[in-house]
Amino acid sequence: MPVAVYVLGLSVFALGTSEFMLAGILEPLARDMDVSIPKAGLLVSAFAIGMVVGAPLLAAATLKLPRRTTLIALLAVFGLGQVAGALAPTYSVLFVSRVVSALACAGFWAVGAAVAVSLVPVTARAKAMAIMVGGLSIANIAGVPAGAFLGQHAGWRAAFWAVAAMSAVALVGVIALVPRTRPGTGADAPSLRAELRIYADRQVWLALAQIALNAAAVFALFSYLSPLLTDTAGLAESWVPYVLGLFGLGALIGTALGGRIADAHLFGTMYTGIAASTVVLAVLALVAHNAVAAIALAFLLGFTAFLTAPALNARMFNVANAAPTLAGATTTASFNIGNTLGPWLGGLVIGAGWGYPAVAWVGALLAAAAVAVTAVAARLHRTTAGSRVVTGAAPADTAGTAAKTAADTTAR
Repeated sequence: MPVAVYVLGLSVFALGTSEFMLAGILEPLARDMDVSIPKAGLLVSAFAIGMVVGAPLLAAATLKLPRRTTLIALLAVFGLGQVAGALAPTYSVLFVSRVVSALACAGFWAVGAAVAVSLVPVTARAKAMAIMVGGLSIANIAGVPAGAFLGQHAGWRAAFWAVAAMSAVALVGVIALVPRTRPGTGADAPSLRAELRIYADRQVWLALAQIALNAAAVFALFSYLSPLLTDTAGLAESWVPYVLGLFGLGALIGTALGGRIADAHLFGTMYTGIAASTVVLAVLALVAHNAVAAIALAFLLGFTAFLTAPALNARMFNVANAAPTLAGATTTASFNIGNTLGPWLGGLVIGAGWGYPAVAWVGALLAAAAVAVTAVAARLHRTTAGSRVVTGAAPADTAGTAAKTAADTTAR
């Protein structure tokens, strides 16, 4: 695997830590900013909305620019956004800083995916994607719990400073190790009009819906996992970083396993992971008052949710193979549509007074919907001649060709 893919995974570690660390610092942040937990949770949605809007816009805007230069610029803006968040005097300023950071993050994901996917053969799509998503998993294991620890002992702003420092390290890695690339010329020149044609394919929209629903199911619960653990399960706030770390460990194991099996069993991996997430979320809703069960189920949710990530992302590149840049942008946007929808729905049920266990029921329903969409996509694949979706091992005659892999979400 090219070293540049690992460098991009390191960058994803910084991006992912920023995106999800609010789950561990939501309560101290809400107290300091004098806002409610649901309103503080909107900062998660703010980041997600920025990702949804930024991914396709920045992918289109930078389509003909040198990709390495674009990655450097976006990572620098992202780091500055973390500094702005650390210094934010009000909730409104913090909200804006999250949106700006998200725009840069979205562009980096979309362009970074295009860079990474050009370096691997078609038979390594899910494996390469697993490395990038692995950065997100490690963020959940180390970055998010560390952010929670910093938030409890040094103030929530310290978590933003830490991510700014990680972004600087990632920037050095991109400058030093990601190869220079030049936009194509003549017949090979990238064309936005040509890439936009992928949206005429029903399979692309089904892939988008799968990713969005799966992400919404997970992050409806994950965004409010900290208060669920303390207010419902009765755990001390000091336990939160460790439980978040268990979620991340499950995510890393799930990503590693998904990356190994998804290339050969694409739909099987999606069915297994999403259906298992449905069950885990439903059980968590029933036993959320039991601290031991809640901890164990947080680990299992990380595993089941990220088991599907390699398959979901690789599938998007399979069905949108003719538009690698917009495929990466669409993957990022769809993951963050879910990451916007999930916390919003979770906030609604909390605001209605139904309690934190109700958020797990919301997640279970969303996951069940994702299973249904997967069934529709599988049926369409079986009945549509010439489908671009790869459900089994890659054909031998394409094993040596350049291919695309996915980044993101989920996902995200």
